[in-house]
Amino acid sequence: MVIVEKINIADIPLLHIVNHSLRDKKTPVVIFVHGFTSAKENNLHYAYYLAEKGIRVVLPEALDHGERSKDYNTKELSFRFWKIVINEIAEVNTIKEYFEVNDLIDQGRIGLAGTSMGGITTLGALTQYDWIKAAVSLMGSPCYTTLLKGQLSALQQSGVKIPLSNDEIDEQLSLLEPFDLSLHTEKLQNRPLLFWHGERDDMVPFAPTYQFYKDIIPMYEKTPERLKFIVDPLAGHKVSREGALALTEWFERYL
Repeated sequence: MVIVEKINIADIPLLHIVNHSLRDKKTPVVIFVHGFTSAKENNLHYAYYLAEKGIRVVLPEALDHGERSKDYNTKELSFRFWKIVINEIAEVNTIKEYFEVNDLIDQGRIGLAGTSMGGITTLGALTQYDWIKAAVSLMGSPCYTTLLKGQLSALQQSGVKIPLSNDEIDEQLSLLEPFDLSLHTEKLQNRPLLFWHGERDDMVPFAPTYQFYKDIIPMYEKTPERLKFIVDPLAGHKVSREGALALTEWFERYL
């Protein structure tokens, strides 16, 4: 029986999903991060699939989302996007340490995954933590600085006044550079990495992520099975059932 528990770690609300028989035992663990304007509960189906395979799953609530929401409208929240992402990268480490201290992680077998903003968080976290043994990005992007420039350009074209000076934008780009996996591909260290992305995605551009994948193929020359990109030519910004099942199979294989 798969159980769902609501717990709190260092003021981070999260859902803990695990097979009841494995609740107090060491298991592989996947931390799964939700998307922008979403909430932890919206990813329970991924957690269920993984828990059925004997994997413990943690669904954290991102800053300013779900239980942690404040009175920001979508536009105001969009200007906090990168603060939320960087904060989430820090918090996944806090969560990992909790389960480590409580002796619930089997031999460091820890995976990280997410949708959209959660996929972006996952790819950025790969630049910071070598404890991530396998990762899955669903509709994410590793190209932090390129993505920020695209976001600002789109806002300007839509007539939105950006409340940042050019110096402040440059400062923001500098802050993102250490987390930009496209600038630090050496951090991959041959770790298993799966991408899923819809070709018609109008939220997180498909092309830069696919180009990144093509650029790193030579790094996996000796272990090509550890790198995979699933393209859905008809999908927009919504993960298909195929994507969810591919994520499950990936972690079952590599954790």
